Amino acid sequence: MAPSPSSASATAQSADAAASLRNALTDKLVAAQWIRTPGIEAAFRRVPRHAFAPEADPVLAYADDVVGTRYNADGRATSSVSAPWLQADMLEVARLQPGHNVLEIGSGGYNAALAAELVGHHGSVTTVDIDPAITTRARRFLDETGYHHVRVVTADGAHIPRTLRPVGGFDAVIVTVETWDLPWTDLIADGGRLVVPLRIHGLVWSIAFTKCDGLLVSDTPWTVCGFVPMRGTGAHTAPLVQLRGGEINIRFEDGSPINTQALTAAFDGPKHQVRTGVTVGNQEPFDRLQLYLATTLPHAARLSIDPDRDTGIISPRPRTTWPAIVTLQDHSLARLAWEKAAEDGDSTTHEFITHGYGPTGSQLARLMAEQVQHFDRHHRAAGYPRLCAVPHARTAGRQPHGPHIEKRHVRLDFTWPTVPGGTA
Repeated sequence: MAPSPSSASATAQSADAAASLRNALTDKLVAAQWIRTPGIEAAFRRVPRHAFAPEADPVLAYADDVVGTRYNADGRATSSVSAPWLQADMLEVARLQPGHNVLEIGSGGYNAALAAELVGHHGSVTTVDIDPAITTRARRFLDETGYHHVRVVTADGAHIPRTLRPVGGFDAVIVTVETWDLPWTDLIADGGRLVVPLRIHGLVWSIAFTKCDGLLVSDTPWTVCGFVPMRGTGAHTAPLVQLRGGEINIRFEDGSPINTQALTAAFDGPKHQVRTGVTVGNQEPFDRLQLYLATTLPHAARLSIDPDRDTGIISPRPRTTWPAIVTLQDHSLARLAWEKAAEDGDSTTHEFITHGYGPTGSQLARLMAEQVQHFDRHHRAAGYPRLCAVPHARTAGRQPHGPHIEKRHVRLDFTWPTVPGGTA
């Protein structure tokens, strides 16, 4: 039976309204320079984002924000449609071209449809997720929107079946779940791209790599981001040490825990404070400083306080969502903190300070302060480090020459850029 004229009119109006919202979102992303190339702009104007998030009102589906689509028993999202600005940025640095073969790890459908627009019918897109409910949903939405040629596979993202790998490897692998490791080097063609939300010392950055001679080398600015964490064999829980009955929590995000038994007594002694003279504005990110300290100080970890057990022994208390970077050595600890230095209307400036605890706490606090000052002089204005991911099979003949972090599948080698006239 044919639809009634009134029903057809309502459908047309709904489609027009969605197209208007879609174009408005795309205009916003272009103006903010998250979309920088014509192909990605065309894909965002064409793919109906609301069709992949039918639970959300179209106005919310086209907001520049995350749309949660699946949750666990604790109410935490296990799948979502990522924020459009981040999807656009990741697709831009993936550098997809017509004819490319693309693998997406972490499915939902919408991002795969965008990638399919970019590679065209002579390319291929394979999207993988560990949750069959998510892949079933993605398959349905892709079919409903005409992207029948996108391959949807239920599999553990850390163990992609070799049968999915095209001859020569994928031209691009785009990971849309937070990961602690990089187990995909062998899947990528030489010269191919990996774009991944990588967790390093408690913070997550979207980083783009190019595969060169079996190594993965970052070559674009990093983007601070957030994704639902990887599940399955790629899931990672950082070792946690609790002190003072759980009041103080020290999490070893990268690296193995050291003996912390004597640290409880360290907090009973005096606190040693060192001022750095280095300031930061209230809207200025300092994720690179924390990463620099984590890669240059001994036994770096993250410290948080249980607010229900807080006795004030660590003051100021680290933010719940932003644990403090710490360095541990000789039964002592130093942490990074900051305090208000100046205020002018809505503008507030904070100075970085360090606090030391334990027998050598004063020395550790000075060491951390010196590293803050060194970063400020030589690296602060120079951008993110060059990151080289070396598969463990290749590390025997390639020793690190500077800061590095061992992951399960790769070693991350950091090269920090310096300002003109600076030293590493």
